Amino acid sequence: MLRENARSIIAGFVGSLLVLAAIYWFVGINQTVSKLSMADTGVLVLVFVGAVCWIVSWGLALRTVLGVLGSTISPLKATAIFSGVLFANNVTPFGQAGGEPISGLLISRATDRRYETGLAAIASVDALNFIPSIVLAVCGVGYFFVTTTFVGDLRYAAGTVVVLALLVPMGFYLGWQHRYRLERATVGALTPVVRFVRHTLLRREPLGQAAIERRIEGFFTAIERVGSTPRKLALALGLSALGWLAQAACLWLSLFALDHSVSLSVVLIAVPLGAIAGVTPLPGGLGGVDLVLIGVISALVTINQPTIVAAVLIHRAAVYLFPTIVGGGITAAIASR
Repeated sequence: MLRENARSIIAGFVGSLLVLAAIYWFVGINQTVSKLSMADTGVLVLVFVGAVCWIVSWGLALRTVLGVLGSTISPLKATAIFSGVLFANNVTPFGQAGGEPISGLLISRATDRRYETGLAAIASVDALNFIPSIVLAVCGVGYFFVTTTFVGDLRYAAGTVVVLALLVPMGFYLGWQHRYRLERATVGALTPVVRFVRHTLLRREPLGQAAIERRIEGFFTAIERVGSTPRKLALALGLSALGWLAQAACLWLSLFALDHSVSLSVVLIAVPLGAIAGVTPLPGGLGGVDLVLIGVISALVTINQPTIVAAVLIHRAAVYLFPTIVGGGITAAIASR
């Protein structure tokens, strides 16, 4: 599946490199490198420990969802599979949206389940991850509301968080209430696409209408099973929130490694807003996420630009480059089965 998307992946990485080059040219590559050379090595180790905690937390959230769908796997295997999921998200355009079809395939192969079950599992985890991110961002904005006057760019950051806090729960509620209508619409929209891709691009015998409908209905049935288990949902949400806190800790420690201590509310706002840039056509949001993080942190604190850029570079090395390298090896191992 990655092979079929090779052109879009290469184009995405070229775009990301151009964005990163523009950032470092504007701020100054020499100044950024100078700041990086001053980083505390001991704190840098903690940054990567935080990244591991994030991967493990979200891997356990995936394990919880798979358990609801009837697939019991060990915590270690769940963490390994989720590393592969992160690799898929980080090398495909549009982040999680682009990586989900590949992630569903990885999960189905690793757990010996049907493809629609693997796809439903990762779609459920991705959907659940939105909720704690918005809650944490709202907490950060609430802190600034009490302690700071909203002016300039800070006002725009706060406004974005408030809009998301309203739209995301509303979208989930409406989607759940109209899930059967959504299922019928999905069957009608995807059936001709699946038949075309399978017959024209993959050169395989086209699936019949009934077979396609069964698979799509299987996906929605799996989603409904996850949504009907409140205790497991609460556990998955708790693990997701723990993962977001670990990501926020990575960013806080990245700044601390450069001798700057900021309020926790700064990273609670910056990390969720940065994650939104992952839906851009850039692989894993590379370049786009960096730009948003730099902009949000600059709006919230008075730290010079080279220091902020260096801290974001450290943070992204831990939460983007590290899982991409590890997950790539795991994905290759699963694909070779």
